[in-house]
Amino acid sequence: MTDILSLFFSIPLSHTPFSIVVNKHKPWIETSYHGVITENMDIVLLDPPLVALDKDAPVPYAGEICAFKIHGLEAPFEAVVLNGTSGEGQLRARGPVDCELQKEYTFIIQAHDCGAGPGGTGGKKSHKAVVHIQVNDVNEFSPVFREAQYHAAVTEEKIYDNILQVEATDQDCSPQYSQICNYQITTSNTPFAIDRNGNIRNTEKLSFDKQQQYEVLVTAFDCGQKRSTESVAVHIDVKPVCKPGWQGWNKRVDYEPGTGSKQLFPKMHLETCGGPLSSVRTMVELQTSHIGKGCDRETYSEKSLQKLCGASSGSTDLLPAPSVSTNWTASLVTDSGRDSDLIFRFDGRHAAKIPDQMVPQNLTDQFTIATWMKHGPTPGLRAEKETLLCNSDKTEMNRHHYSLYVHNCRLVFLLRRDFTQVDTFRPAEFHWKLEQICDKEWHYYVINVEFPVVTLYVDGVTYDPYLVTDDWPIHPSQIDVQLTLGACWQGGEVTMPRFTQYFRGSLSGLTIRPGKIESQKVISCLQACKEGLDINSLESLGKGIKFHFNPAQSILVMEGEDLENMNAALRKVSYINSRQFPTPGIRHLHISTSVQCFGEDTCISIPDIDAVVMVLQPSEPRITIAGVDRLTRPAADLRGPAGLTLFQDLHIISTVTKGDTASHHTAGRLGVQEEIIHNLDYCDILVLGEELRPEQESLQLQRSTLLGKHLDTTNSTSGMSIYGVDSMSNYEQVIRQVHYHNWHPTQTPDRKFRLTCSELNGRYTSNEFTLEISVLHKSEAGEHVNQMVAPPQYMQVVHHPAMVHSLYPTHGSGVPSAATVVIVICIAALVVVVVLGIYRIHLTHQQECRSSDTTKEGELDWNDSALNITVNPMESFQEPQGAEEEASEEEEEDEEDDITSTESDDSEEEEVQGAPRVQQSSKRGQLDWDNSTITY
Repeated sequence: MTDILSLFFSIPLSHTPFSIVVNKHKPWIETSYHGVITENMDIVLLDPPLVALDKDAPVPYAGEICAFKIHGLEAPFEAVVLNGTSGEGQLRARGPVDCELQKEYTFIIQAHDCGAGPGGTGGKKSHKAVVHIQVNDVNEFSPVFREAQYHAAVTEEKIYDNILQVEATDQDCSPQYSQICNYQITTSNTPFAIDRNGNIRNTEKLSFDKQQQYEVLVTAFDCGQKRSTESVAVHIDVKPVCKPGWQGWNKRVDYEPGTGSKQLFPKMHLETCGGPLSSVRTMVELQTSHIGKGCDRETYSEKSLQKLCGASSGSTDLLPAPSVSTNWTASLVTDSGRDSDLIFRFDGRHAAKIPDQMVPQNLTDQFTIATWMKHGPTPGLRAEKETLLCNSDKTEMNRHHYSLYVHNCRLVFLLRRDFTQVDTFRPAEFHWKLEQICDKEWHYYVINVEFPVVTLYVDGVTYDPYLVTDDWPIHPSQIDVQLTLGACWQGGEVTMPRFTQYFRGSLSGLTIRPGKIESQKVISCLQACKEGLDINSLESLGKGIKFHFNPAQSILVMEGEDLENMNAALRKVSYINSRQFPTPGIRHLHISTSVQCFGEDTCISIPDIDAVVMVLQPSEPRITIAGVDRLTRPAADLRGPAGLTLFQDLHIISTVTKGDTASHHTAGRLGVQEEIIHNLDYCDILVLGEELRPEQESLQLQRSTLLGKHLDTTNSTSGMSIYGVDSMSNYEQVIRQVHYHNWHPTQTPDRKFRLTCSELNGRYTSNEFTLEISVLHKSEAGEHVNQMVAPPQYMQVVHHPAMVHSLYPTHGSGVPSAATVVIVICIAALVVVVVLGIYRIHLTHQQECRSSDTTKEGELDWNDSALNITVNPMESFQEPQGAEEEASEEEEEDEEDDITSTESDDSEEEEVQGAPRVQQSSKRGQLDWDNSTITY
């Protein structure tokens, strides 16, 4: 075509006289075209492209292309001219093209020029070209099964190569999308498999006692990976045969928390089908690896557990929960879905630097390293070192001073001494090769160092190193060191400092305790499990029955010669969980049995059985904090040496609501409240609003208050935390001793504190108890007196005490008593006469009057926020003069704080009417004020 074009355009224009307008040449197109169109699209991709040439170009009309004509009306295509001058065209579909209706099209096409003039007369057309179009398929149809459902029957204890075959079809036109390439069983945990041709087989021997019928859902995929819209159900019936095995057991056993031990197989017996047995050996295994760190341990923090188990103090937690003060773990990946201590997952890309101030010092001849670890085999042909803990040079060099790492399923502890400690060839590397290191289960590792002896404890069992490598001490230098977790820091001998030897696994509770090693008793306590297998009434086991528990009581092995005695022994096996609030969910049970037969006869095979213990959701406790929530105190109390006791009336209780299904004791009584006793693990006192100003105020607690308790405290300007696993009563005693000091109360606004408590690391939290502190200044009392003598024009005259309630109602339910109204009228009548005397008395006897009148006037704390009471001072009252003066002196001081304060909280007004908070406080000889809304 290129040669034709060059020849065509090589004709000089001078040879074409424009005075004669004629159409000499026919358009030219290719002789054949091959096109491709995707169904449901409208553009055809042609090869070669549709272009018509005319040697009359550039003569107008004669050299231009006006149309492409298609011969064959059955072809659903049309050709359009895109550019008449260049002759470009395009082939389009007139409507939807469906591959399933027709896969290919063949028709004739011709090009037409525009003729000799504008009218199109004298036009010429090209020769006829053949166009062949192929329709590309779109995967628009899903596979459909030929049958609505399938049925089959099998005999138990047999393995079938082919139980039945399912078949699906697809309506797409192309082989790629119309053929079925794969079948898949979508029902999980079924003993069946299916191949690419739809043949279903069983992967294990089926049991009629275990399950009599299976319903398996199967889906199909075409070769374009389009899935069938609906799965087909396959029903497989299991036919029974007499076979040896355990019978009379339930696949699921429900366990209610707090009920002690529960029998797992109360009706279980072994069916031998008449086969004579000489002995039976059965192993019952409780599988709890999916529960937290291996079983239902207490979910308290590692530090709290150490206190409970009597561990030595001074340990440093290198994997604490991320916080402001422990932010080096914030970048690590945590497994927050566990109901246990915080778990950190290391994927070979994350590590953390321990801040220098947190690095344990004085790791001399005695120290302990402990951690929970879950680790599997290292992927790849060449395993690399995986570092849990590493202390290396921060810059310049690459010396490892001490480290703990895993290499080829071996645990290695490296300890390089300094020349300042020893200058001889000494032990430096200690190697242990254990199955637990790579079994992908949680284990508790403790390394006790009594140099040069290093002992490893795994789940409380001691292991000596199989290999000890000696090395020279490290030369002294001034290079700083860097302690890291999850990898080792290489700060020297490289272009760019970086982490190396990343760890792949999970860690929790990594601690270092310098200066002392941990005892085996404490180590066993720290890794102890709270759930396990048990045997009810050991003394009732038949003679000849031998049994053995593993240390965690998760595996029980029983042996005996008499079949009936073995059946009776298995019925006594029970599950027990000693936690008050156990982790709900399933625990898998696996039972395997082997038998020996008399003589040389072929012995029967007893299939393993699997069951689950379903630990039900425990009744959740509701922890409630109650006490006085408002305190108004003079500034002198805050400045005093003892400060202000914040929570003197604090009470912490816990209740559970038990329904008719929770216990047979409460059957038929929904919502029965029962008070329970359990531990707490922290209480936080949070400062609301502006933080404490350390130069003038603080929260304080005497250390002697913590003696004999498993509690510790942290204190800051944002509040105080009291933590540790201890009883609610001990927490009450400690919190009641928290004092608030303020040396300059006039410069500090009123304070609010919020108290919350928790059990099981925040699994159960209390209500948020808020305490408001208001400071009463002497100058404020004087201002109250000045308000009492306000100008009369702002007052309203009340002629009789009985009118007070009807004319001036209060908000809520607080209604002043008649005695209170009489006192108010007396005070108002005499205020003009004795105001100066009252003012002096108030200044000199303010503290004395408050303590003496608290009990007497405690019931007068009522809401007068909308009450304005004034009396015509000229009215006469029939009362003795002495009584009037005494009442005015006594009541003026009380009313300055009680009557002028505006209490707008409806709940407080209800308390005034029913059980006044002030009246409760009067038992301690102190009055709790609320002037939070007083305006001076």
